[in-house]
Amino acid sequence: MASKKGSATLYPLTSNFMSSHNTLGHIGEDFACSFLVRQDYHILARNWTCHPFEIDIIADDWGELVFVEVKTRTSDEWSDPAAAVDRYKREHLSLAARAYMRQQQVGDVPFRFDIIALVGSAPPFEIVHYKNAFPLELPQHFHPKNPADELFF
Repeated sequence: MASKKGSATLYPLTSNFMSSHNTLGHIGEDFACSFLVRQDYHILARNWTCHPFEIDIIADDWGELVFVEVKTRTSDEWSDPAAAVDRYKREHLSLAARAYMRQQQVGDVPFRFDIIALVGSAPPFEIVHYKNAFPLELPQHFHPKNPADELFF
């Protein structure tokens, strides 16, 4: 509900847009997991975090670790949802993947980064699975300031 203050109209921070956007994202991630399971992937983790980074889905594809970023949009009118995975996001996913591999002590295993782009307002979504969508991209100017940051290297 909006409120008036002086001549400006104030809207609450928890709008229906935000809640429906977040809900669509969660539904999309559920759909992407189901899709991967149907493709014989084994889901290892969902929404894995190592502050401030997050990986939507971590899966095993016949011995290869797969770090999956899920992008869900109601429409692809303006661009492919996968286009939202820019250099900054790829670097963050790369740092998070390195942290996961070090934390889980997986050793020297093959890994890749996939993007699952979903379009629609509800399942069943149109789905495009970009396998090996980008290589490991570590930030060029990342210098650990404390020992905890060593997780990333």
